[in-house]
Amino acid sequence: MALQTVILAAGMGSRLGRSLPKPLTRLNDGRTIMGQQHDNIHAAFGDDVRITTVVGYRAETIVEAFPDADYVYNDRYDQTNTSKSLLRALVATGRSGVLWMNGDVVFDPRILGRAISLIEQDRSFVTVNTAKVSDEEVKYTIAADGCIHELSKTVQGGIGEAVGINYISRADKKALIRQLHRVGDQDYFERGLELAIAEDGLKLLPLDISDLFAVEVDFAEDLERANLYV
Repeated sequence: MALQTVILAAGMGSRLGRSLPKPLTRLNDGRTIMGQQHDNIHAAFGDDVRITTVVGYRAETIVEAFPDADYVYNDRYDQTNTSKSLLRALVATGRSGVLWMNGDVVFDPRILGRAISLIEQDRSFVTVNTAKVSDEEVKYTIAADGCIHELSKTVQGGIGEAVGINYISRADKKALIRQLHRVGDQDYFERGLELAIAEDGLKLLPLDISDLFAVEVDFAEDLERANLYV
C-alpha cells in the first residue's frame, strides 16, 4: 500500500492559550496530541509508514520532538489557513494517495483501522460523526449517490460533522491540488474539496466513525474531553 500520511501542524493554536504549538499539548497519559497521532498511524500502517508534518509556528519545537518525521514548512503560517498547508504537503508527497489529519485531533486508533479498506481501494473519503452537529464545526451534506455534496462550517442542514481525518486518492490528488491553488489564503482545505466535487466530479465518501472517539482540541473543554478518553 503506497501511502503517505500528513499532519497539519503549522497554526498558532491561540484559542487554547498555550505557548507551544497545539500538537505538543500534553495529555493525561503523558503523550502529546501529536505523539498519540504518531502511535495511531504506526499501529495501523506499520513502523515504515511515512509521516510528513506541515509546520510553521515554533516549528523547531515539533521537529525536536519528532526528529524522524519528514517536514514541510509553511512560512506564511500566520497569514494562511489549512488550505495552503495541505497544498504544500500534497505537492511534497508525490503521486501517492495521502491520508491527512489536523494536528489537534485526539482519536481512537480504531478509526484508522476502519479506514484501511477504503485506502486499499484508493477511494477518497472524509471521516464524519453523525452523532452531533455543532454550529462552529465543519458540517456536511450528501448527494443522491451517497457521496459528500457540501462540506464547510457554513453548511445549512448538515447531517453530521467532519472529524478532521481524511484521505485523497492518487487519482483525485491532482484535482485537489489544483483547487487548493485557487482558494483564498484564509480558506480551510474543505473549500478545495468542495470545488473538486463541484468542478472535477470528485467522489468523496463519508466514513462514519460516530461510535468511536475523536475530538479536535480547540479549547480547554475539548482537552478535558480528550483526556477522558486517553
